[in-house]
Amino acid sequence: MPKLTVVVPAYNESEGLREFHARLAAVLDRLDLDTEVLYVDDGSRDDTWAVMCALRDADARVSTLRLSRNFGKELALTAGLDHVDADAAVVIDADLQDPPELIPTFVRHWREGYDVVYGTRASRAGETGFKKMTASGFYRVMERLSSTPIPRDTGDFRLISRRALAALGQVRERQRFMKGLFTWVGFRQVAVVYHRDPRHAGETKWNYWKLWNFAIDGITSFSSAPLKLATYIGLAASLVAFGFALWVLGKALLFGDPVRGYPSLMVVVLFLGGLQLMALGVIGEYLGRLYVESKQRPLYLVDEYHPSVG
Repeated sequence: MPKLTVVVPAYNESEGLREFHARLAAVLDRLDLDTEVLYVDDGSRDDTWAVMCALRDADARVSTLRLSRNFGKELALTAGLDHVDADAAVVIDADLQDPPELIPTFVRHWREGYDVVYGTRASRAGETGFKKMTASGFYRVMERLSSTPIPRDTGDFRLISRRALAALGQVRERQRFMKGLFTWVGFRQVAVVYHRDPRHAGETKWNYWKLWNFAIDGITSFSSAPLKLATYIGLAASLVAFGFALWVLGKALLFGDPVRGYPSLMVVVLFLGGLQLMALGVIGEYLGRLYVESKQRPLYLVDEYHPSVG
């Protein structure tokens, strides 16, 4: 019988983990597959690990993996997928915003021959209008900047076949943007549209600062457009400055006007200095990522791993 592993990365999700597992187990019971659930504790500070261990004791299908510290969701997800030994894997968060009841639909498309079946959000309940607007803007910016076609309004909730998992396992970059990597591996992919529910319990771990840094990671991982943009802005500023210098020189030679305007001169100097610092900042973002990659540190470290006994 084909085997399906559900990978659930979690950080401080103890409040809703039991309810999540109850809904997930009810779905898995109806599947004609050999199923397993792999919970990944990304260095939680609450009793998430204790709840995971209790779920493992109560359900023989449950495996638990604990990282040595908080490495972030992208690396926790990578750790979970690295420990999958199945014909397919489903990635889902533990906050119940993505409904486990959609997994049978994913499985049906997988059996039709698709290697990646991803959930696309038609709506995002429980989120502020500002967050919805910024999320929508981010996906559309990525669509324009990246040569890899990253689906709009699509998170990590998806099913991945064995050969897509094997391809993904070959990608060991440290600055990981999993939404892009899932698409980058290629193979046959299909979307399943659904309505996202509000968080069941607890609070989101993603504040706007973390989301901003996450967006930068995504853009720099899959596009060199910011570097090109800095070049074009610098070139345009240089042409404007050169034209302005010719105008001032011609005016002084033809009309004998003295060169004056200290405030305007300061504005121009500060404007050009700001452009230069911005360009250096863009270069620094890419250079910093090269520095991290060059150190070749492990992506994550495992504290404990307990495979299922089912």
